[in-house]
Amino acid sequence: MQATPFRTSQSDVSDLRLVLVRFPREALAEAARPEGAWRELGWLAAPDPVRASDEHDRLVERLETCGVRVVRPEDAPGLGIDALYPRDAAVICRDGAILGRMGKPARAEEPGALGRVLGELGIPVLGAIEAPGRLEGGDAAWVDDRTLAVGRGYRTNDEGIRQLRSLLGDRVGELIEVPLPHWRGAEDVFHLMSMFSPISRNLALVYAPLLPVPFREILLARAITLVEVPDDEFESLGCNALALAPGRCVVAEGNPVTRARLEAAGVEVIEIEGSEICHKGSGGPTCLTRPLTRA
Repeated sequence: MQATPFRTSQSDVSDLRLVLVRFPREALAEAARPEGAWRELGWLAAPDPVRASDEHDRLVERLETCGVRVVRPEDAPGLGIDALYPRDAAVICRDGAILGRMGKPARAEEPGALGRVLGELGIPVLGAIEAPGRLEGGDAAWVDDRTLAVGRGYRTNDEGIRQLRSLLGDRVGELIEVPLPHWRGAEDVFHLMSMFSPISRNLALVYAPLLPVPFREILLARAITLVEVPDDEFESLGCNALALAPGRCVVAEGNPVTRARLEAAGVEVIEIEGSEICHKGSGGPTCLTRPLTRA
Protein backbone atom coordinates (compact mmCIF):
# COMPACT_ATOMS: atom_id res chain seq x y z
CA MET A 1 0.00 0.00 0.00
CA GLN A 2 1.17 3.53 -0.72
CA ALA A 3 1.30 6.05 2.09
CA THR A 4 -1.71 8.34 1.93
CA PRO A 5 -1.23 12.05 1.11
CA PHE A 6 -4.20 12.82 3.32
CA ARG A 7 -4.15 13.77 7.00
CA THR A 8 -6.50 12.39 9.62
CA SER A 9 -8.97 14.80 11.15
CA GLN A 10 -11.37 15.20 14.03
CA SER A 11 -14.65 15.03 12.19
CA ASP A 12 -17.36 12.52 11.41
CA VAL A 13 -19.06 14.72 8.82
CA SER A 14 -16.51 16.52 6.62
CA ASP A 15 -15.72 15.25 3.11
CA LEU A 16 -14.67 11.61 3.34
CA ARG A 17 -11.43 10.92 1.45
CA LEU A 18 -10.05 7.59 2.68
CA VAL A 19 -11.94 4.73 4.29
CA LEU A 20 -11.05 1.20 5.33
CA VAL A 21 -13.43 -1.73 4.92
CA ARG A 22 -12.95 -5.42 5.66
CA PHE A 23 -14.51 -8.59 4.34
CA PRO A 24 -13.46 -11.58 6.51
CA ARG A 25 -14.14 -14.13 3.81
CA GLU A 26 -12.82 -17.23 5.57
CA ALA A 27 -14.54 -16.42 8.86
CA LEU A 28 -17.86 -15.81 7.13
CA ALA A 29 -17.60 -19.10 5.24
CA GLU A 30 -16.86 -20.92 8.49
CA ALA A 31 -19.70 -19.18 10.34
CA ALA A 32 -22.15 -20.18 7.60
CA ARG A 33 -21.59 -23.90 8.29
CA PRO A 34 -24.40 -25.70 10.18
CA GLU A 35 -22.31 -25.73 13.34
CA GLY A 36 -21.00 -22.20 12.75
CA ALA A 37 -20.59 -19.87 15.72
CA TRP A 38 -22.76 -17.04 14.44
CA ARG A 39 -25.26 -17.51 17.32
CA GLU A 40 -22.52 -17.33 19.94
CA LEU A 41 -21.23 -14.12 18.36
CA GLY A 42 -24.62 -12.42 18.58
CA TRP A 43 -25.60 -12.52 14.92
CA LEU A 44 -29.31 -12.78 14.21
CA ALA A 45 -28.92 -15.40 11.46
CA ALA A 46 -26.22 -17.34 9.64
CA PRO A 47 -24.52 -15.24 6.95
CA ASP A 48 -24.68 -16.20 3.28
CA PRO A 49 -21.04 -15.65 2.20
CA VAL A 50 -21.83 -15.27 -1.51
CA ARG A 51 -24.61 -12.75 -1.05
CA ALA A 52 -22.59 -10.96 1.63
CA SER A 53 -19.66 -10.65 -0.79
CA ASP A 54 -21.92 -9.21 -3.47
CA GLU A 55 -23.37 -6.67 -1.05
CA HIS A 56 -19.93 -5.69 0.18
CA ASP A 57 -18.67 -5.24 -3.39
CA ARG A 58 -21.58 -2.93 -4.09
CA LEU A 59 -20.82 -0.94 -0.93
CA VAL A 60 -17.25 -0.45 -2.13
CA GLU A 61 -18.45 0.52 -5.60
CA ARG A 62 -20.89 3.04 -4.16
CA LEU A 63 -18.19 4.65 -2.01
CA GLU A 64 -15.75 4.83 -4.91
CA THR A 65 -18.42 6.32 -7.18
CA CYS A 66 -18.83 9.03 -4.54
CA GLY A 67 -15.11 9.86 -4.81
CA VAL A 68 -13.89 8.01 -1.72
CA ARG A 69 -10.66 6.04 -1.83
CA VAL A 70 -11.33 2.60 -0.32
CA VAL A 71 -8.70 0.44 1.39
CA ARG A 72 -9.78 -3.22 1.54
CA PRO A 73 -7.10 -5.33 3.30
CA GLU A 74 -6.73 -9.05 2.80
CA ASP A 75 -7.86 -11.44 5.53
CA ALA A 76 -5.67 -11.34 8.61
CA PRO A 77 -5.10 -14.25 11.03
CA GLY A 78 -7.45 -14.45 13.99
CA LEU A 79 -10.21 -12.23 12.63
CA GLY A 80 -13.79 -13.40 13.05
CA ILE A 81 -16.99 -12.41 11.31
CA ASP A 82 -17.32 -9.20 13.36
CA ALA A 83 -14.23 -7.86 11.59
CA LEU A 84 -16.77 -6.95 8.90
CA TYR A 85 -17.36 -3.92 11.14
CA PRO A 86 -13.95 -2.18 11.35
CA ARG A 87 -15.15 1.11 12.87
CA ASP A 88 -14.89 -0.41 16.31
CA ALA A 89 -11.15 -1.11 16.24
CA ALA A 90 -9.96 2.49 16.63
CA VAL A 91 -10.73 6.14 17.25
CA ILE A 92 -9.33 8.64 14.73
CA CYS A 93 -8.09 12.09 15.71
CA ARG A 94 -6.18 14.82 13.89
CA ASP A 95 -2.74 13.26 14.39
CA GLY A 96 -3.53 9.60 13.77
CA ALA A 97 -5.31 6.70 15.43
CA ILE A 98 -5.84 5.35 18.92
CA LEU A 99 -6.40 1.60 18.85
CA GLY A 100 -9.27 0.26 20.90
CA ARG A 101 -9.58 -2.79 23.10
CA MET A 102 -12.67 -4.74 22.21
CA GLY A 103 -15.49 -5.50 24.63
CA LYS A 104 -16.20 -8.82 22.90
CA PRO A 105 -13.30 -11.27 23.42
CA ALA A 106 -13.76 -12.81 19.95
CA ARG A 107 -12.75 -9.44 18.47
CA ALA A 108 -9.46 -9.13 20.36
CA GLU A 109 -7.25 -9.32 17.24
CA GLU A 110 -8.99 -6.52 15.33
CA PRO A 111 -7.18 -3.46 16.76
CA GLY A 112 -3.74 -4.98 16.12
CA ALA A 113 -4.70 -5.97 12.57
CA LEU A 114 -5.91 -2.43 11.91
CA GLY A 115 -2.74 -0.98 13.39
CA ARG A 116 -0.62 -2.94 10.92
CA VAL A 117 -2.65 -1.62 7.98
CA LEU A 118 -2.39 1.93 9.29
CA GLY A 119 1.38 1.55 9.43
CA GLU A 120 1.43 0.52 5.78
CA LEU A 121 -0.63 3.60 4.94
CA GLY A 122 1.65 5.93 6.87
CA ILE A 123 -1.01 6.85 9.43
CA PRO A 124 0.49 7.14 12.92
CA VAL A 125 -0.80 5.05 15.81
CA LEU A 126 -0.70 7.30 18.87
CA GLY A 127 -1.36 4.57 21.39
CA ALA A 128 -3.68 1.74 22.33
CA ILE A 129 -6.16 1.08 25.10
CA GLU A 130 -4.76 -1.44 27.59
CA ALA A 131 -6.43 -3.83 30.05
CA PRO A 132 -8.57 -3.41 32.04
CA GLY A 133 -9.73 -0.66 29.73
CA ARG A 134 -12.24 -1.35 26.96
CA LEU A 135 -13.03 1.00 24.10
CA GLU A 136 -14.77 0.48 20.76
CA GLY A 137 -14.90 3.04 17.96
CA GLY A 138 -18.66 2.69 17.58
CA ASP A 139 -18.91 4.40 20.97
CA ALA A 140 -16.98 7.50 19.85
CA ALA A 141 -18.27 10.28 17.58
CA TRP A 142 -16.94 13.77 16.94
CA VAL A 143 -19.60 16.41 17.63
CA ASP A 144 -17.21 19.07 16.32
CA ASP A 145 -13.44 19.26 15.85
CA ARG A 146 -12.84 19.87 19.56
CA THR A 147 -15.67 17.85 21.07
CA LEU A 148 -15.84 14.07 21.25
CA ALA A 149 -18.87 12.15 22.53
CA VAL A 150 -18.07 8.73 24.03
CA GLY A 151 -20.66 6.17 25.04
CA ARG A 152 -20.16 4.43 28.40
CA GLY A 153 -21.73 1.02 28.12
CA TYR A 154 -20.89 -2.66 27.93
CA ARG A 155 -18.32 -2.23 25.09
CA THR A 156 -16.56 0.84 26.49
CA ASN A 157 -15.80 1.19 30.21
CA ASP A 158 -14.60 3.95 32.54
CA GLU A 159 -10.95 2.92 32.29
CA GLY A 160 -11.11 2.88 28.49
CA ILE A 161 -12.52 6.40 28.50
CA ARG A 162 -9.86 7.56 30.97
CA GLN A 163 -7.07 6.20 28.76
CA LEU A 164 -8.66 7.70 25.63
CA ARG A 165 -8.83 11.11 27.30
CA SER A 166 -5.17 10.84 28.30
CA LEU A 167 -4.04 9.75 24.81
CA LEU A 168 -5.98 12.56 23.14
CA GLY A 169 -4.45 15.15 25.45
CA ASP A 170 -5.00 18.73 24.29
CA ARG A 171 -6.34 17.54 20.93
CA VAL A 172 -9.78 17.49 22.55
CA GLY A 173 -11.41 20.41 24.32
CA GLU A 174 -14.40 18.53 25.70
CA LEU A 175 -15.09 14.82 26.05
CA ILE A 176 -18.78 14.18 26.63
CA GLU A 177 -19.40 10.89 28.42
CA VAL A 178 -22.79 9.51 27.36
CA PRO A 179 -24.28 6.76 29.57
CA LEU A 180 -25.76 4.02 27.41
CA PRO A 181 -28.90 2.01 28.27
CA HIS A 182 -28.94 -1.63 29.27
CA TRP A 183 -31.39 -2.09 26.35
CA ARG A 184 -31.09 -5.79 25.46
CA GLY A 185 -28.27 -6.60 27.81
CA ALA A 186 -24.53 -7.10 27.91
CA GLU A 187 -24.49 -9.43 24.90
CA ASP A 188 -26.16 -6.89 22.60
CA VAL A 189 -24.09 -4.86 20.12
CA PHE A 190 -25.44 -1.49 21.23
CA HIS A 191 -23.06 1.46 20.77
CA LEU A 192 -23.39 5.23 21.01
CA MET A 193 -23.69 5.30 17.22
CA SER A 194 -26.63 2.91 17.43
CA MET A 195 -28.67 5.95 18.49
CA PHE A 196 -26.60 8.94 17.28
CA SER A 197 -25.17 9.57 13.80
CA PRO A 198 -23.75 13.01 12.94
CA ILE A 199 -24.83 14.11 9.44
CA SER A 200 -23.41 17.65 9.36
CA ARG A 201 -22.06 20.14 11.87
CA ASN A 202 -25.62 21.22 12.67
CA LEU A 203 -27.62 18.05 12.01
CA ALA A 204 -27.71 14.59 13.57
CA LEU A 205 -29.80 11.47 13.20
CA VAL A 206 -31.00 10.13 16.56
CA TYR A 207 -33.25 7.54 18.14
CA ALA A 208 -34.93 9.75 20.73
CA PRO A 209 -36.36 7.12 23.13
CA LEU A 210 -32.85 5.94 24.08
CA LEU A 211 -31.05 9.31 23.89
CA PRO A 212 -30.08 10.43 27.43
CA VAL A 213 -31.67 13.76 28.36
CA PRO A 214 -28.35 15.49 29.27
CA PHE A 215 -26.80 14.52 25.91
CA ARG A 216 -29.92 15.64 24.04
CA GLU A 217 -29.77 18.98 25.84
CA ILE A 218 -26.08 19.38 24.94
CA LEU A 219 -26.82 18.79 21.27
CA LEU A 220 -29.76 21.20 21.22
CA ALA A 221 -27.74 23.85 23.08
CA ARG A 222 -25.23 23.67 20.24
CA ALA A 223 -28.04 24.37 17.74
CA ILE A 224 -27.83 20.84 16.31
CA THR A 225 -31.09 19.83 14.63
CA LEU A 226 -32.15 16.30 15.55
CA VAL A 227 -33.79 14.13 12.89
CA GLU A 228 -35.62 11.38 14.75
CA VAL A 229 -35.83 7.76 13.64
CA PRO A 230 -39.26 6.12 14.16
CA ASP A 231 -39.59 3.14 16.46
CA ASP A 232 -40.19 0.58 13.71
CA GLU A 233 -37.04 1.65 11.82
CA PHE A 234 -34.65 1.54 14.75
CA GLU A 235 -34.41 -2.25 14.56
CA SER A 236 -33.65 -2.06 10.82
CA LEU A 237 -30.64 0.20 11.54
CA GLY A 238 -32.39 3.41 10.53
CA CYS A 239 -30.26 5.41 12.95
CA ASN A 240 -26.95 4.16 11.54
CA ALA A 241 -25.87 6.61 8.82
CA LEU A 242 -22.39 7.29 7.43
CA ALA A 243 -21.75 10.92 6.49
CA LEU A 244 -19.83 11.23 3.22
CA ALA A 245 -19.87 15.03 3.40
CA PRO A 246 -21.94 17.60 5.28
CA GLY A 247 -25.54 16.83 4.37
CA ARG A 248 -24.75 13.69 2.36
CA CYS A 249 -24.96 10.21 3.87
CA VAL A 250 -25.20 6.47 3.29
CA VAL A 251 -27.96 4.44 4.95
CA ALA A 252 -29.18 0.86 4.83
CA GLU A 253 -32.19 0.39 2.62
CA GLY A 254 -35.57 -0.42 4.14
CA ASN A 255 -36.04 2.73 6.24
CA PRO A 256 -38.33 4.94 4.13
CA VAL A 257 -39.60 7.21 6.92
CA THR A 258 -36.08 7.97 8.12
CA ARG A 259 -34.98 8.64 4.54
CA ALA A 260 -37.91 10.99 3.98
CA ARG A 261 -37.16 12.89 7.17
CA LEU A 262 -33.49 13.28 6.22
CA GLU A 263 -34.39 14.48 2.74
CA ALA A 264 -36.90 16.95 4.21
CA ALA A 265 -33.96 18.33 6.23
CA GLY A 266 -32.01 18.84 2.99
CA VAL A 267 -29.84 15.72 3.18
CA GLU A 268 -28.83 13.70 0.12
CA VAL A 269 -29.43 10.05 1.03
CA ILE A 270 -27.64 7.12 -0.65
CA GLU A 271 -28.98 3.65 0.12
CA ILE A 272 -27.10 0.34 0.21
CA GLU A 273 -28.43 -3.19 0.29
CA GLY A 274 -27.67 -4.82 3.62
CA SER A 275 -29.70 -7.96 4.23
CA GLU A 276 -26.46 -9.93 4.80
CA ILE A 277 -23.80 -7.42 5.80
CA CYS A 278 -26.00 -5.09 7.87
CA HIS A 279 -29.07 -6.72 9.34
CA LYS A 280 -27.77 -10.16 10.29
CA GLY A 281 -24.82 -8.74 12.21
CA SER A 282 -26.64 -5.60 13.43
CA GLY A 283 -24.13 -3.26 11.80
CA GLY A 284 -25.01 -0.42 9.46
CA PRO A 285 -22.91 1.81 7.18
CA THR A 286 -20.93 3.42 10.02
CA CYS A 287 -20.03 -0.01 11.41
CA LEU A 288 -18.99 -1.34 7.98
CA THR A 289 -16.47 1.46 7.48
CA ARG A 290 -13.52 2.93 9.35
CA PRO A 291 -13.14 6.47 8.01
CA LEU A 292 -9.47 7.40 8.10
CA THR A 293 -9.14 10.81 6.48
CA ARG A 294 -11.58 13.61 5.79
CA ALA A 295 -11.06 16.97 4.13
